[in-house]
Amino acid sequence: MYVPVFNAVEDATEIRGLVAAAGSAELVTVGPDGYPTSTLLPVVWDGDRLVLHMARANPQWRTIGDDAPALAVVTGPQAYVSPSWYPSKAEHGRVVPTWNYSAVHLTGRARVHTDPAWLHDAVSALTDRHETGRPDRWQVTDAPEVFVEKQLRAIVGIELLVERVEAKAKLSQNRSAADHAGVVAGLATQDDAQASAVAHAMRTHTPRT
Repeated sequence: MYVPVFNAVEDATEIRGLVAAAGSAELVTVGPDGYPTSTLLPVVWDGDRLVLHMARANPQWRTIGDDAPALAVVTGPQAYVSPSWYPSKAEHGRVVPTWNYSAVHLTGRARVHTDPAWLHDAVSALTDRHETGRPDRWQVTDAPEVFVEKQLRAIVGIELLVERVEAKAKLSQNRSAADHAGVVAGLATQDDAQASAVAHAMRTHTPRT
């Protein structure tokens, strides 16, 4: 991933927070024909590994050999940035549209798991992650055991052992303080949850120029 110095995110807590907030990743692998393929999957980042699962009917998993190179792409909030939000537009007009976003790329080696116990632990961890804090919290054990066993037979697990982490927050840090503030204000006027989330992220990523 191309990461200019002023867009680099290096704080491990922030990076893991971005992945946890997204809750999913595009798992990219390369098949025997040499072409990449990907599937959007729920994900849990546990230590130095990612835990994912996909439908057994999905042919992608059959192309993943032991310790196959893989990339998990996690995308955070993103939004269009209008040049009209820059005060510098009125000064010199030398401005263009852009796109603000946050993303994490996790590269490593993937392996497939079909063991029922591994799969049960994986879906339990994922469920616990997303059910935490809910008043009517659901757990895997709430469903009949025979039903759960049948559901587990319909999926396969994917474990990605992370070797490299790259994180980027492209949030107008290369602009002046005035232009940065103008984008935050402009995004705040949009009736869009993504735009609001980007504006919130920009308040913690100030210009580095």
